[in-house]
Amino acid sequence: MSDVARLAGVSQQTVSRVVRGATNVDPDIRQRVEHAIAQLRYRRNPAAAALASNRTMTIGVVSFELSVLGPTVALYGISEEARQHGYATRLVTLASLEPRDFRAALESINSDTVDGLIVLAPLLDAITVLEGLDIGVPVVTFQQGSQPSPTSVSVDEVRGARMVVRHLLDLGHETVWHVQGPPGWMATSSRVQGWAAELGAAGRFVPTPLPTSDWSAAEGYRVGRELAARKDVTAVFAANDAFALGVIKAMDDAGRNVPDDVSVVGFDDVKEAPFFRPALTTVRIEFEAIGQIAVSRILAMIENGSTGDVPQLKPKLVIRDTTAPPRTTSKPHHVSD
Repeated sequence: MSDVARLAGVSQQTVSRVVRGATNVDPDIRQRVEHAIAQLRYRRNPAAAALASNRTMTIGVVSFELSVLGPTVALYGISEEARQHGYATRLVTLASLEPRDFRAALESINSDTVDGLIVLAPLLDAITVLEGLDIGVPVVTFQQGSQPSPTSVSVDEVRGARMVVRHLLDLGHETVWHVQGPPGWMATSSRVQGWAAELGAAGRFVPTPLPTSDWSAAEGYRVGRELAARKDVTAVFAANDAFALGVIKAMDDAGRNVPDDVSVVGFDDVKEAPFFRPALTTVRIEFEAIGQIAVSRILAMIENGSTGDVPQLKPKLVIRDTTAPPRTTSKPHHVSD
């Protein structure tokens, strides 16, 4: 580090701040330091850095249901961003959301072994349990659809759901049916909220959302068979892309064409979505960016106790081939008194 400092013409403390990713470094000085690092092929020694800074150089991550897309992709973003700042990650997965299991997970990642904690469990019960615990280190949570706060990263999923409904109504559909996510997930409640709000604002009939028990395509197919049997269904908003895949299969099995007979929209924009048949209209969420932002906030909190709300990420509607105007225009349904 002293060699890098000498070559760049700065202090060792400045080199340390650049290596740690601190934001309070002049861009020109940062560039000089990074150039010197590249020239000297400098690599930080995590063990020495931990001793010098009295830090573990490790970020703890608690996750639940790694089979679910959002937390899995966010986890990749966390590990890559942490690595670039010289930090390791320590992952603990939750077997359940029972308070005792949550406490056991947090005890296994205690304040002596990590400098901060990221919780990738966007469920209402997880947040409730977390609020009642004294962690001892900075904590950042992933809360889908929640309002901005200094210690959580969120996506404006209500807005995303409203964009789906507006797109379908603009195509001429009289209402939109909803395949909702399983209970307890923040994504479920925020997507239902946005869907119902947009239909209500347009004065349209709000159907009863169809419940599911998990986020699988099989559940989408099960519910899709119910929807396929109803001839008044012309537009479906599925709470994730796996549901949408199941709904499309159910419609096809029932002899109903997507999008000519029924328009279907998903949510998340999985990397396979452009290759569905037909290509899936959906809402894109940058889950990897969520992980990166969570690490940036944790490091800022470790460094100087950074405050100020983390801005919500904005979703994007990606229009592909599963939506089209309805074949016929039926009599509008309006919200009853």
